[in-house]
Amino acid sequence: QVQLIESGGGLVQAGGSLRLSCAASGRTFSSYNMGWFRQAPGKEREFVAASWWSGGSTYYADSVKGRFTISRDNAKNTVYLQMNSLKPEDTAVYYCAAGGKRSIWVAEYDYWGQGTQVTVSS
Repeated sequence: QVQLIESGGGLVQAGGSLRLSCAASGRTFSSYNMGWFRQAPGKEREFVAASWWSGGSTYYADSVKGRFTISRDNAKNTVYLQMNSLKPEDTAVYYCAAGGKRSIWVAEYDYWGQGTQVTVSS
């Protein structure tokens, strides 16, 4: 019942910045916990950042803490991931996800976008 569409990926040099967007439709956006995950070739999908639907709290993986910022605009049904100081190891397909639980685990999310490629060159 929820459709998620990511955008904003691309090719950037190390140290650069990129902002990802995730537009949601189908159900009330503000009632969902939103997360960003990423998956590199041959690797497991891993948690990046989350924005809980209540309390305005956020949570980040240690690998991106201090560099990435998740935010949401409920009025626009959109969640963002601002990525600064990008490193080659950030290269992956980035996925937006929505779920009813506060979680950092892939299995706990119910809806997923198609992904957007982020490539960071050295």
